[in-house]
Amino acid sequence: MKRTLIVGASSNPSRYAYLAAQKLRNYGHPFLLLGRRKGFALGEEIHTEQVAWEDVDTVTLYINPSHQPDYYAYIISLKPNRVIFNPGTENPEFKNMLLAKNIIPIEGCTLVMLSVGQY
Repeated sequence: MKRTLIVGASSNPSRYAYLAAQKLRNYGHPFLLLGRRKGFALGEEIHTEQVAWEDVDTVTLYINPSHQPDYYAYIISLKPNRVIFNPGTENPEFKNMLLAKNIIPIEGCTLVMLSVGQY
């Protein structure tokens, strides 16, 4: 199972980040939540501080590229195997930074990847 950090997590069930958490749970992948506002999603706490979690396999982004620079160093410090840029989060600058650190950037949709068995 791939421990996943959702950046841009939301307690709103209509948001894609919430739906991703739901689908990750359905497929048995543990997840961590980082958002701009405190709250809960599926009974899990949404953290607002950049926690130094260990064993994060995947980071999936649900934040606008204009907000991503605040997270560059943090995400790289987690040493994930990959970072998924969901639609609307694509960022060539961050992608190149990840490649330089041997972290795989993926432009895709977490929901689709899980549904078709490519997660």
